Amino acid sequence: MKIRIYIEGGVQHNRAQDAAFREAWTVFFKEAGLEALRKMPRPIPCGGRNHTIRDYCNAVRLDEPGVLPLLLVDSEHLVKSGHDVWQHLASSANAKKPKGAGAKDAFLMITCMESWFVADREKLKAFFKGCWNDKALPKWPDLHKVEPKKVLEALVKATANCGDRQYAKGKVSFDLLKVIDPAVVEKTFPSAKALLDRLRNA
Repeated sequence: MKIRIYIEGGVQHNRAQDAAFREAWTVFFKEAGLEALRKMPRPIPCGGRNHTIRDYCNAVRLDEPGVLPLLLVDSEHLVKSGHDVWQHLASSANAKKPKGAGAKDAFLMITCMESWFVADREKLKAFFKGCWNDKALPKWPDLHKVEPKKVLEALVKATANCGDRQYAKGKVSFDLLKVIDPAVVEKTFPSAKALLDRLRNA
């Protein structure tokens, strides 16, 4: 079974960004132990959230034999209590679950990829050593309840003295994804654990 995971982010039709995106996610999945289990997925960069959902839905409809398509996008908003992934996407992105999609084949980064980075504070400090401002990043007790705008603004402020290494989506975010600890991420976010468990058991 080949696993293709359609992930929000990257820049479509940009080979350098595409390669950096795939490499970063591949490293993250390897560090999560998927290579040892021979369950490595192929990361597919799709650009924006709506494009990612569209590409995933198209893959489900194609129903290619021997291929399992999965979806991973930012929640962008807090997920209402009791809502599953497709209920959340229906309310926040006007997206409907495509016919043929598995009940547990779509996943959310809650509330955004940057939340995953903030979860591994020690790796952030090491990555931005020499220019990191720890006081600029709040120690949120419930990180999964923090709006994406607040997370991103705090990361940018904490790295304000880092010059061209200041946090931004693109190269810096890809480099960070390669160093954060998946074990910390899945311990912090049940949604991340659900994704990794789905891959491990695929």
